[in-house]
Amino acid sequence: MGMTITEKILAEHAGLKEVAAGQLINARLDLVFANDITGPMAIKEFEKIGVKSVFDQSKVLMIPDHFAPAKDIPSAQQCLEIKRFAAEQKLVHYYEVGRCGIEHCFIPEQGLVVPGDVVIGADSHTCTYGALGAFSTGVGSTDLAVGMAQGEIWFRVPENIKIILHGKPKNRWVSGKDYILAIIGKIGVDGAQYKTIEFAGEAIDDLSVDARMTMTNMAIEAGAKNGIIAPDDKTISYVKERAKKQWRIYESDEDAVYEKIIEIDVTDLQPQVAFPHLPSNTKPVSEATGVKIDQAVIGSCTNGRWEDLVEAAEIIKGHKIHPEVRAIVIPGTQDIYLRAVKEGLVETFIEAGAVVSTPTCGPCLGGYMGILAKGERAVSTTNRNFVGRMGHPQSEVYLSGPAVAAASAILGRIGIPEEVAQCKY
Repeated sequence: MGMTITEKILAEHAGLKEVAAGQLINARLDLVFANDITGPMAIKEFEKIGVKSVFDQSKVLMIPDHFAPAKDIPSAQQCLEIKRFAAEQKLVHYYEVGRCGIEHCFIPEQGLVVPGDVVIGADSHTCTYGALGAFSTGVGSTDLAVGMAQGEIWFRVPENIKIILHGKPKNRWVSGKDYILAIIGKIGVDGAQYKTIEFAGEAIDDLSVDARMTMTNMAIEAGAKNGIIAPDDKTISYVKERAKKQWRIYESDEDAVYEKIIEIDVTDLQPQVAFPHLPSNTKPVSEATGVKIDQAVIGSCTNGRWEDLVEAAEIIKGHKIHPEVRAIVIPGTQDIYLRAVKEGLVETFIEAGAVVSTPTCGPCLGGYMGILAKGERAVSTTNRNFVGRMGHPQSEVYLSGPAVAAASAILGRIGIPEEVAQCKY
């Protein structure tokens, strides 16, 4: 019986010829990481184990990105704890504020994950790296501590769902964020509970690596253990420029076993908007145009990459942010930020009346840099819109791609990008 990409990666890392869905295995790890929120908890668990040092100083990473630059004394203390641990353990990969960015943008940008890797992170959106053909998944602080100590943890091999996207969208603004929102809307937030989602089809082939990472990033929003895309020439081109180590390409066998195969034609797909309070509550943008907003956020580990900023700037250029709207743009990494400065994107945003922040998760998790008051509404390129996610429990978050968020910032309501040309602002 054939195996999927995920099964092949897990089998190799478990030292087995083959594995099957439901099997319990121990798999060695290529990268283990945490951030300023989850890191201190993992460090406490690591100390309970009683080992003196991490399994490999080059394979354990700590990065301050959630409440960093520190917003208050408690967050400063958390950042200090991971900094101290990194120094004590002599970790190769600790990155201070000003030299990093949002972890799920920064780690692939720096070539720290490559095809064929097994990666765990103490953050649910660790599934992002499946876009490069790696098995990557989020874990809790105890599992992360064991991973830091032993260099391996146990997994139950997940069942597989294959989602094939056919066609080419007629709407030029439709991309990875719209695909994944449409998928979550179709299968629900628990439609892939502890399963692999393998994305395939010509619509996936046409996507950039940035857009693919947007899709795998949100696999967790369907409950998935991991999302994954078979590497192709685009993947190899991306990795070649960055990789700090050798990679290995895996492909699913023709007779691989899938729990189900879902096929979707994206030809007529509109830009999607997820209404409160679930990522699965999706509607075409044409059904959302009456929703007045107070804030627009463009950024996060989902849509803070270079092409996301380019898309937003193309719509915003020559216009003004609506006078009743706060527009917040957050580049995913310092390198993206610097490129945005050099190529004029930051100037475009500021001239329009937006604020541009240093890289941070900030508003996505209701941390800072964009908290919503009671009754306020935001359209955001982030990944979750649960009750109270971005601030007051009686605020609302609508999820979209960068094009819709940028257009909405100008229109003062959720809007279609094509409407901006007629806008008086």
